[in-house]
Amino acid sequence: MKTAFSLIVLVLALSGCVNLGQRADTPGVVYYVLDDNGSTATPAPARADAPTLRILDTTAGAFYDTDQLVFSRSPGTRGQYQFARWTERPGKRFVELLRARLDRLGRYRVTSTGGYVRSDFLLDTRLVEFYHDAAHEPGQVRLELRAELVDLKHRTWLGRRVFEQHVPLTTYDAAGAAQASSLAASRVLDDLDAWLATFE
Repeated sequence: MKTAFSLIVLVLALSGCVNLGQRADTPGVVYYVLDDNGSTATPAPARADAPTLRILDTTAGAFYDTDQLVFSRSPGTRGQYQFARWTERPGKRFVELLRARLDRLGRYRVTSTGGYVRSDFLLDTRLVEFYHDAAHEPGQVRLELRAELVDLKHRTWLGRRVFEQHVPLTTYDAAGAAQASSLAASRVLDDLDAWLATFE
């Protein structure tokens, strides 16, 4: 009898009728989009003589190079939301937003290609920190981005800048963290754009 019962459970589990180890009322995973809620400037086409800016893919540390939303409840620790994900990894999504923002402003002819297009400038970015600091409710999103700009024509390093934003959450949950993350990303894009304008 015991063997027959075990065999039935095994058959049901293999057919997907029984979900072992997970309750039926477990919430589903929610996917959030990291967005640019910033610049509302009217798109301007790049001038024919506008410098070409090659933007490398944004890199991130191994722990942040994931589609999971990251949080911290105490200094020096990090965790990941169980039922919240990004639709794209933050580094990949951030560089898409960066290229779209700079392309829309029209001061540069923006490219992501390698050596196929001769470029005037090279922008390299790294996502150093990007998490929900939940030490105190509702917490804040901390975003730190490092950027370096190189003049390819003259083969000179123009500068490095670290951009930081701390954006308070409006709600103490993953949705609040995602909303604050988009606002932090938008503000960093504002600051990065203003920094690049100093080299024109």
